[in-house]
Amino acid sequence: MKISRSTGYGLLAAGYIAKNEKDGIVLSQTISKEYNIPLEYLLKILQQLVRANLLRSKRGPRGGFVLAKSASKITMLEIIEAVDGPMMSQLNLDEHSKGRFSNKAEKAYENGLEAARTVYQRVSLSSLLG
Repeated sequence: MKISRSTGYGLLAAGYIAKNEKDGIVLSQTISKEYNIPLEYLLKILQQLVRANLLRSKRGPRGGFVLAKSASKITMLEIIEAVDGPMMSQLNLDEHSKGRFSNKAEKAYENGLEAARTVYQRVSLSSLLG
């Protein structure tokens, strides 16, 4: 399992928006400058979070981003999966070994993946803010 840099940026951006939600809409340019993330790259990530209903966006000169729900209701897993896609097993060892390989390795991998999903599901965005 690998969590991408894009997901890291998504976590940073969502955290920044959560920390500054009392000030209203947060500009993508502000987040970009704060964390030195290329703006176009950040915008793609923010749009993925909007599509996942974790953020809301407002267009126009006074546009920007706000949380779509409380930071306590947004989980780390939701952000990871919004950016990187669903966390699921793609090992398929039995398929590739034509049944000659024990499925114990695949089962251990699936158990590890499910444990990671459970941990990330329990971590709320608000708990990451400190």
